[in-house]
Amino acid sequence: MFKMKYRITIYWSDPDQAFIAEIPELPGCKADGKSQIAVLRNVNVIAREWIETAKAIGRRIPS
Repeated sequence: MFKMKYRITIYWSDPDQAFIAEIPELPGCKADGKSQIAVLRNVNVIAREWIETAKAIGRRIPS
């Protein structure tokens, strides 16, 4: 199983009418969702993809 230990910030966006989740340690890693549970699921998918891409291009992955 894939485990991450990064801080996730979740907030409501009125303009988007959605919850937004960001992982500050992974630049640009953001997701949205209609509920807090959905946005958490979505940001975990995006974080895995961010890390896979970083590995593929040789970018440093924060620990």
